[in-house]
Amino acid sequence: MTQQELILERLDRLEAQVAPVAESARSMRELKEELAPRVNEAVQALIVGLADIESDFQLEDLTFLLKKVMRNVNSFNFTLDQLKNVIDFVQTAEPLFKLSVPQIILILDDLEQKGVFRLLSTSLEILKNLSQSFSAEDLKQMGDGMVKLLSAIKKLTEPRAVAFIERAAEIPGRVDPAQAKEVGLFGMMSAMSDREIKQGMGILLELTRGLTVLKGRHSSQVAV
Repeated sequence: MTQQELILERLDRLEAQVAPVAESARSMRELKEELAPRVNEAVQALIVGLADIESDFQLEDLTFLLKKVMRNVNSFNFTLDQLKNVIDFVQTAEPLFKLSVPQIILILDDLEQKGVFRLLSTSLEILKNLSQSFSAEDLKQMGDGMVKLLSAIKKLTEPRAVAFIERAAEIPGRVDPAQAKEVGLFGMMSAMSDREIKQGMGILLELTRGLTVLKGRHSSQVAV
């Protein structure tokens, strides 16, 4: 191979190596030509946007913000750590939430079908009417009275009291007032020979003796 052929071969290899570079340069030039208008538009939009906030923005404010950020780097790090803990908790609890939410919906639906929410709504309406009709002092007085009344009702639920009330409830069914006759002194003396009347008089005397509790309680309230 002659010297001239060697030179031509080297030129061909150089041309093959330079061709891709030239192609890349051409592509970059075309990309630059295409992007130049878009960049100019973006710069103009940025200038217009900055002009709107020019009166509200001060360089001193930016400097103050940068200083404050630098002073609170530890606080930011702590906040990020806590945020990571929250994210870990949410990721851990998410399966539980997915299981519990349908169950809660079923419970709420059951309460709705049983009328619990309607009852609550009615109760709130009653409380609203009470607040409009009575003062706070009146409601407090009624509340105190209700507590005492419930205390009395509790005493009526004791076994002996319940048994007494049940037996007393039988009296109207055993007595016919239409058949009652006038009784004078001698009639009362004659009736005392009846065993049931004697027992009734004994019960009446026991009840009369028990009524002294009312006098004692009234006296203690007066003393207070």
